[in-house]
Amino acid sequence: MFVRRICRQAVAMVARNQPLSSWRSCSSATHLPVDLFSEDEIMMRDSVAKFAKEVMEPLVPQMDEECQLPKSLLDGLFANGIMGIEIPVEYGGVGASFFTSILTIEEIAKVDMGVSVLVDVHNTLINNLFRSLGTPEQQEKYLPRLASNMVGSFCLSEEGSGSDAFALATTAKADGDDFVINGSKMWISNAEQAGVFLVMANANPEQGYKGITTFIVDRDTPGMTIGKKEKKLGINASSTCPVHFDDVRVHKSAILGEYGHGYKYAISMLNEGRIGIAAQLIGVAQGCFDRTIPYVMQRKQFGRSVWNFQGMQHQMATVATEIEAARTMVYNSARRQMAGVPFTKQAAMVKFLASEVACKTTSKCVEWMGGVGISKDYPIEKYYRDCKVGTIYEGTSNIQLNTIAKLIEAEQREMGHGI
Repeated sequence: MFVRRICRQAVAMVARNQPLSSWRSCSSATHLPVDLFSEDEIMMRDSVAKFAKEVMEPLVPQMDEECQLPKSLLDGLFANGIMGIEIPVEYGGVGASFFTSILTIEEIAKVDMGVSVLVDVHNTLINNLFRSLGTPEQQEKYLPRLASNMVGSFCLSEEGSGSDAFALATTAKADGDDFVINGSKMWISNAEQAGVFLVMANANPEQGYKGITTFIVDRDTPGMTIGKKEKKLGINASSTCPVHFDDVRVHKSAILGEYGHGYKYAISMLNEGRIGIAAQLIGVAQGCFDRTIPYVMQRKQFGRSVWNFQGMQHQMATVATEIEAARTMVYNSARRQMAGVPFTKQAAMVKFLASEVACKTTSKCVEWMGGVGISKDYPIEKYYRDCKVGTIYEGTSNIQLNTIAKLIEAEQREMGHGI
């Protein structure tokens, strides 16, 4: 509940148009550093970190072993406003910013990346799509519950359309005032807990990807079934399941946004989502690093602390620098999104970079820990397992590089260069 109160204070500060002196430091700067926070952002970050440390951390081994997120923890996430960060206050949310969501995702991931997946998808995808695209009736129906007790899930990927998302085969055939959805979605995050699903289906296959439309489908809709939960390498607190649609009938009022514009929403969602994924990965890298360094400083080999070997110090200093650089890019991308300036290239870059940094960091931490680095009595090996998915979901690393290269080429053409 403390988190919810702090976010509302932040909203009030913005509404009062408080001057730069209301920030913690650098009040005389023309442009503030991207990693300088307001007092309210600091309190939000610290309160989420406190929740993660005190409530989540004791549950991490159990969640990893049982591949299950306890209901008590889910209830705690809702009670503290962590599941309704950007939902307006009038709908029961905290009315905070996208940047606040990014900070929250990072802090949660420092303790458990699986839980941060739940928080990320729910806030930056589901809640924001309802906020930006929902009709007043849809918002009135869903936003209060999304802020208080109902998880949302996004259904895009299929067996034959992962990186090529627009090749999806799920269809939505018009039948009077209804649409009948048929198909299957794969690797769907939050599927086990979700009460509502945003489903991408092609309502006009003859138009290709321009027929893709977003439908709101409630969990109890006849014909929709949740498949067996995937057994994964990591992020075991996050449920990942197939979702099947067998003559699922929804009214035309269940369309979110405009008919045939689903592909546009998917592109926008993926761009913003990459910043959230990068925040997860930076949180994992930092969390793993923070739990490794004290051990390295205490462990002795050849009569002195492992930390005191210059070769070790140089390795750790390099990794710390890379984490800081990637974090700065995460914050900059989030600030660009909030400022309404282009951020597609930056989002692709930071998602790629953060996944590389997280994989390197966790791998090096396992090595620095020595034999205990692969022991389940220590959390390091779990960070190592968790972060690998960051090179895959929300677009593989190769997809990010393709996007970056295309945008570089477009920039060169605008300057009169290029092929």
